[in-house]
Amino acid sequence: MKGVLLVNLGSPDSPTPKDVKPYLDEFLMDKYVIDVPYLLRALLVRGIILRKRPEESAHAYSKIWWEEGSPLVVLSERMQKKVQPLVNVPVSLAMRYGTMTIEKGLQELNDKGVTDVMLFPLYPQYAMASTLTILVKAEEIRKKKFPHMKFTDVPAFYNKPDYIKNLADSIKKHLVGFEYDHLLFSYHGIPERHIRKTDVTKSHCKIDGSCCNTPSPAHEFCYRHQCYETTKQVIKLLGLPEDKYSLTFQSRLAGDKWLEPYTDVEIDNMPARGIKKLAVVTPAFVSDCLETLEEIAMRAKEDFEANGGEEFLAIPCLNDDDEWCQTVSNWINDWAK
Repeated sequence: MKGVLLVNLGSPDSPTPKDVKPYLDEFLMDKYVIDVPYLLRALLVRGIILRKRPEESAHAYSKIWWEEGSPLVVLSERMQKKVQPLVNVPVSLAMRYGTMTIEKGLQELNDKGVTDVMLFPLYPQYAMASTLTILVKAEEIRKKKFPHMKFTDVPAFYNKPDYIKNLADSIKKHLVGFEYDHLLFSYHGIPERHIRKTDVTKSHCKIDGSCCNTPSPAHEFCYRHQCYETTKQVIKLLGLPEDKYSLTFQSRLAGDKWLEPYTDVEIDNMPARGIKKLAVVTPAFVSDCLETLEEIAMRAKEDFEANGGEEFLAIPCLNDDDEWCQTVSNWINDWAK
């Protein structure tokens, strides 16, 4: 019997330091997120970051928390509930980090008699710290607990025409009535070394402005290329001129070389360049979360206005948009035939 496991990032159980700390520990101790030797990672995370970050993150989470719970979890659940009636196989939901574990999701499918699982990371673009860690964790659990199961991994869907159309239509819908000067595509940042580590050719990815535009097998796993390709295809559908949009990367950590240009730096400088009305879309996420609701819709908006910006629009993620849920169900139905 076939079934689907949708997997998103995850969330602490509450916006309190008590719940945020174990969540951050699991997240930051993941070797695919902070990819340094274990002892150095433990020293960095448990000796430095977790001393202050839980309180800071809890404060940030408290600003976006909904009555129903974590926005990312609630929105993911709404999506799963919309997709389920549109398909003929069981659809379960799990998170890579936190208490809604992949093991629980697989157990739920197992209890329904599922042996053939479509493993669906809810990330449009491939990255070590998102897609890969889900696939590796799920396989570890499968070997230990569900060896009778077979996985079919859903590849990055950054350039699938129906996804691109959903994203473009969503942007267009939310821009109605907003006379913007500029549309910013802000993707989650990753360290540049992650790009080189996932380069299957071991030589193509130089992050020099040209490699992402030169055809290569490396692009199947190149996060940077996939971000640019998503943007290029969406812009083509929207029909925007080059001077009307740009692409940046957000959420970097200090002390490392991350993908540039940086979202916060670019937004701070935009008003001085005559961009007074800014719209921002975050296509690295399919569900709104801390990085979209607090970092962009709150902090980036405040910084933009503090630097002379006049109007700021944070475009929601696809979330449980009906057309997006239909697209996901179409992919599932094609696989389940």
